[in-house]
Amino acid sequence: MTGFGRAEDVFEGKKISIDIKSLNSKSFDLNIKVPLRYKEKEFEIRKILNDRIIRGKVDCYINLENLEETNDVKINKNLIDSYMKELRTIAPDGPDFEYLKMAVRFPDAITSRPDELTEEEWEALSKIVNNAVDRFEEFRKTEGKTLHIELEKNIQNIEQYLSEVIPFEEERLVSVRERYQKTLKEFENVDETRFYQEMAYFTEKLDISEEKVRLTQHLKYYLDVMNNEDFNGKKLGFISQEIGREINTLGSKANHADIQKLVVMMKDDLEKIKEQTLNVL
Repeated sequence: MTGFGRAEDVFEGKKISIDIKSLNSKSFDLNIKVPLRYKEKEFEIRKILNDRIIRGKVDCYINLENLEETNDVKINKNLIDSYMKELRTIAPDGPDFEYLKMAVRFPDAITSRPDELTEEEWEALSKIVNNAVDRFEEFRKTEGKTLHIELEKNIQNIEQYLSEVIPFEEERLVSVRERYQKTLKEFENVDETRFYQEMAYFTEKLDISEEKVRLTQHLKYYLDVMNNEDFNGKKLGFISQEIGREINTLGSKANHADIQKLVVMMKDDLEKIKEQTLNVL
C-alpha cells in the first residue's frame, strides 16, 4: 500500500497543489493538512481519499498559492466620514488629519472583503484531488506488478524446500529406529513387543505427511487468491498465518538436522511474504 501521487492546477489566480503518499497499514489512517480556505470541505476530501485509497497510513498535503495580487481590504468611506463628523462636534477646532487617524481605528472602518468558496472552485479542487489519487493508483499498480512477482517467487521457494524434505523423511525414521534398537541391546529382559509399540507410537508422532499436504494446499490457495480476487490483502494475511502454523509444526516434528535447515529457509521466505502481504489491498 505504499504509494505517491501529485497533481496541481490553477483556478482564478490560485495555484492548488496536492501531494498524497502512503505507507503500509492494516486500516485507513489519514493525516491531512488543508489550507484554511478549504477547511469547510475537509470532510468531503477525506471521503474521496477513504473511498479510493481504502487502506494505508496516508499523508495528504494541500497547498494554496496566490499567483495574482489581490486587494482584499475594504475602506468604509461613508462610515469614516460619519466618525469624523461626530469627532468635530466634540472638538470642532481639531485638524482633519487627527480626526482621520482616530476614525480609522473605530469598528468596521477598515474590513476584509468577504471571499467565500464558490461551487466552481470546489469542483476544481475536487478534480485536482481525484487527479492526485489517479497518479497515486498508477504508482500502486506499478509497485503491485513487482510485488506480485516477488510473492510468487517466495511461494515457489517454499514449495521447492518442501519437496527437498522428502528424501530425508525415511532416512530420519531409519536413523531413529537404529538408535533405539542399539539402545535395546544394551539392556536385558526388555519386552520387545512393548518396545515396538512405543516405537510405532513415536514414529507416528514424527509423521509429517499431513503437514506437507496442508502446507501444499495453503501455498496453492495463496496463489489462487492473489491471482483471482480483488482487495485480497487481509485474506492473504490470514492464509500466510496458516502457512506459518504448518511450517512450525513441520519444524517441531522434524527431528533431523537437514529438515530443520529447510524449515529455517521456509520461515525466511514466509517472513518476506508476511511483510509484502501488508502492501496488498
